[in-house]
Amino acid sequence: MRRTSKIFFPVTILIIISLWRISSGEWDMKFSEVIRFLLTDSDSPASIVIRHVRLPRLICAIFAGGILSVSGVILQGLLANPLAEPYTLGIASGSAFGAAIGILFGEFAVMPCAFCGAICALILTGIIAGNGGRERLILAGVISNAVLSAGVTFMKSIAGEKIGAVVLWLMGSFAGASWRDVWAVISGAVIVSLPAYVMGNALDAMSLGGERASVLGVNEKFLRVILLVCSSTGVALCVSSFGVIGFVGLIVPHIARRIVGANHRRVTVNAFVIGAVIMTLADGTAQRLGEIPAGVITALTGGPFFYYVLAGKH
Repeated sequence: MRRTSKIFFPVTILIIISLWRISSGEWDMKFSEVIRFLLTDSDSPASIVIRHVRLPRLICAIFAGGILSVSGVILQGLLANPLAEPYTLGIASGSAFGAAIGILFGEFAVMPCAFCGAICALILTGIIAGNGGRERLILAGVISNAVLSAGVTFMKSIAGEKIGAVVLWLMGSFAGASWRDVWAVISGAVIVSLPAYVMGNALDAMSLGGERASVLGVNEKFLRVILLVCSSTGVALCVSSFGVIGFVGLIVPHIARRIVGANHRRVTVNAFVIGAVIMTLADGTAQRLGEIPAGVITALTGGPFFYYVLAGKH
């Protein structure tokens, strides 16, 4: 019963925030009107706004929050580092670098270039880390992140008149989310969350240390490769659609562990829902403040939390 109540509360909060998001905006509507427009086939302006603007944006925020949060759970579990998140291994920076290149070619090239950038960043991190352990993988990620961030800065310097689009994209926003983006993030959520849940017991063993995990029959190298590839793929699909939205993958796993303990299966489920809540709330706040990027909101709230974790008070 207690386990059910611990997931029931964040799910309830998510439903409430979702109702607020889909019924409010530049054109506020009653919830009864929203339901009617969702259930009936209408070509009215209000129906078009609900079906093709607000609903895709809401779904994208929910699943993007889930992807980044579960990726944080995976990376913190694999690397045994409370500060690990998609930035740790250069995944997000790789996507940003690829997207910056794609913007120069045109909108059609942004998603594939960002996806390729994330995968290349993971490969680069693996090459630098070699056969080292978790600590070397983290250091390799820091190096990759620094190199790719410098690459993003270089791309901004040569972007010319497109620099505004590059900078805005790098801040992360759900404005303009479409049904194509919905299918991208749903795919990413499945790719990330399913392996994280199925391999949750193995992640629990990994948290005991590599030697103990081996005694328990866990193939550490195989687990690391599978989960890192899945995490990178999911993050790439998210970042390539909406830009870089930081700190969600850092904050949410800590909140989830505070609520349900260290069991990775329970943490994965709760982190997905809590991440959806935080991302949906951040997007709604960003829109209310004049359609500023959602990444600005998560950075403003995530920065102090990062210091909190770094100071060892978690």
